[in-house]
Amino acid sequence: MIGPEVGVHAPLPPTTTEQEDLTHAGQRRVNLIWEYTQAFIAISVVLVSLTAGLIAVKQGREVSAFLSFVCGNVVGFYFSRTNHAAIGGIGPKPTDPYQGR
Repeated sequence: MIGPEVGVHAPLPPTTTEQEDLTHAGQRRVNLIWEYTQAFIAISVVLVSLTAGLIAVKQGREVSAFLSFVCGNVVGFYFSRTNHAAIGGIGPKPTDPYQGR
């Protein structure tokens, strides 16, 4: 006689509708596009700032304080931001026990 495998459980019934699943999938796609856009902007600003700074130094000029400020702010904000949607947003979290996917 072959019995059920140890550790294998039946899947839980879904807790969302098909439309909610489609909506969430669309939101995840938009979030992914926004993540790539943010990364592109941050990398572009840093590269342009570094290039402009190197050109200024080669010409014997001082690097603009504004250029340093912009580059530092972009890097700082990019790395300090938090994806609140991924962790459930800001504020108190529900105390319901985890029920799986």
